[in-house]
Amino acid sequence: MCRSVIRFSVVAPFIFALAILPRPGHCQPPEIPAAVADPSVPIITPEQEIIRPFNGTDLSGFTKWLRETGHDDPLTEYRVTDGAIHLGGRSMGYLATDDAYRDYHLSVEYKWGDRTDGSKYVRNSGILLHASGPHGNARGVWMASIECQLAQGCQGDLIVIRGEDADGEVIPVTLTSDTRTASDGRTRWLRGGSPTPYSGKQFWWSRHEPGFAELLDTRGKDDVASPLGDWTLVECICRGSRITIKINGTTVNECYDVYPSAGKILLENEQNEIYFRNPEIRPLENAPPASR
Repeated sequence: MCRSVIRFSVVAPFIFALAILPRPGHCQPPEIPAAVADPSVPIITPEQEIIRPFNGTDLSGFTKWLRETGHDDPLTEYRVTDGAIHLGGRSMGYLATDDAYRDYHLSVEYKWGDRTDGSKYVRNSGILLHASGPHGNARGVWMASIECQLAQGCQGDLIVIRGEDADGEVIPVTLTSDTRTASDGRTRWLRGGSPTPYSGKQFWWSRHEPGFAELLDTRGKDDVASPLGDWTLVECICRGSRITIKINGTTVNECYDVYPSAGKILLENEQNEIYFRNPEIRPLENAPPASR
């Protein structure tokens, strides 16, 4: 979801998330224990060993979710192919880690498959961080979370997805990012730029091309993602209430005052076939600093 003209069904299914704005004075909620899909699930912080949630053989360690059928997967939308996690792209939903995590360095590679949503627009998927609340709590499709966008040309954009907890209360997902205003009037991440709290808009990566038409299999002129058919490395470094995004080793976006600051990790199924491999949840090099 990265088009400025929002379309619910395919490229921009998060219109519901963007429409729920922060309450006045609540852009930076206090740091409290993050909600998770099941309160009995502990929040894990990797300390010495690398956690590998995917065993390369099956999807034990993950929970499936589809908009139409919930945890049932009648079309085998989620499977393992040639040692990689394979999302078939015939529906919308996600594959969620069974465990929730805090203070970690996630690395994972992705590559597009053949199937698209049939539109003329870019292939679309994402990695949802700090996912919280019941499964499907955001309009029956996602969980409340912060998305690292993987759509072509938009890799590394940050999107706030709000949903509801088990009591029907809004989970007030939020963040702040340092930004500049580009020639198109939209913000881009800039280290040391103007602090910009979430106000219903996406946070575009630093060199998101102005005027990018988001047509199928096109690239922004400054894209750092790999060409179609190759694997792209994504790193999400979650330290305290800060998230740093790297694409193929280049830092492309960052935010802080993030809430929640812990939760599950979701691989997004957004009607485009995609493969993920080598997901690793690594310890941080140093203890997280105090929140900004």
